[in-house]
Amino acid sequence: MSLLKYEIVVKAAETGSFTKAAELLNVTQSAVSHAVSSLETELGLQLLIRDRSGVRLTHEGERLLEYMKEMVHLQEKLMQQADRIKGLETGKVTIGTFTSVSIHWLPEIIKHFQNRYPLIELKLLDGDYMEIESWIAKGTVDFGFVNAERAEGLDLIRLKEDKMLFVMPSGHRLCEERVIHIGHVAGEPFIMPAKGCDTNVRRWFAEQGGSPNVRFELEDDHAIMAMVRNGLGVSILPETIVSDAPSGISVRPLVPEARRTIGLAAVSFKKTGPAASKAISFIIEAFRSEERGS
Repeated sequence: MSLLKYEIVVKAAETGSFTKAAELLNVTQSAVSHAVSSLETELGLQLLIRDRSGVRLTHEGERLLEYMKEMVHLQEKLMQQADRIKGLETGKVTIGTFTSVSIHWLPEIIKHFQNRYPLIELKLLDGDYMEIESWIAKGTVDFGFVNAERAEGLDLIRLKEDKMLFVMPSGHRLCEERVIHIGHVAGEPFIMPAKGCDTNVRRWFAEQGGSPNVRFELEDDHAIMAMVRNGLGVSILPETIVSDAPSGISVRPLVPEARRTIGLAAVSFKKTGPAASKAISFIIEAFRSEERGS
C-alpha cells in the first residue's frame, strides 16, 4: 500500500518547492507534479498554488493538510509493525531538539542507537522551546525535547535538571562575588536568550521582584557567550552550555538557585509508532544511566 501522493503534497507544502520535495522523496519532479495533479483531481479540490515565490497551500489544502499528515504517519506505523512482526526493527523517527541537547547528549546517544538499530533512520529538527512544542502538536516530529516547566497539553517525561548560572566577562567587577543575587544584576546590560528560550531566566527575575536591563536578545547560546566574552553584557545560561565555556568568561551560581528541567514530550507516548517508541526508551535509559553515573 502506498500513500505517496499524500506524502508528496505534505513535503511540497513543508518545503515550499516541488524540486525539494522530489529530492527528499527520491522521485522526479515530473512525478511530483503528476502526483499533485492526480490527487487534486481525485479530491476535486486545488491543494497547492505554484508561482514565482514557490509552492504554497490553498485554503482548502490548509484544511486538509493535517489529515494527509496523519495518513502518512499511520502508513509508516503500519509498515513498522509489519516489519516488527517479521523480526525487523525499521522506520523513520523525527525528533525535535534544541541546541544544548543536540551538542551535549544526542551525538553519543544517536551513535549507540544506530549501532543497535541500524535500520531505524533518525532525523533531527532544531528549534526553540515554542517551535518544538508546536511541531509535536502538529505531528511534524514524533516527539521532542522540551523545557518541562512550560510544556502544556503534552505527554511529558522529565529527564534532567540543569542549573542556570550567571555568566560575565573575565575581569568584570562581579567576579569578586562568590554568588550572584538580584541586587548584583540590576542595571547591568543583559543579554537575554530569545523568546521561547527565556522562560527560566525571566521567571528568576520575576520571583526576585526585579527585571533585566535587556540590551540584546539572541537565540544561540554560543553567540550569547561570544557577546559576553567581548564585554557587551552579562547573561544567565544553563550549566550544560557553560560547562565548556571558552576562555574570557567567568561563571557564578545564582542565589536563589534557578533551574530548567529538560523533558521529553509527545502528543501521546502510548500512540507513538514502534520505531519512535524504541528511540524514546533508548533516550530515557541513556539519561538515567548518566544520572546514575554522576
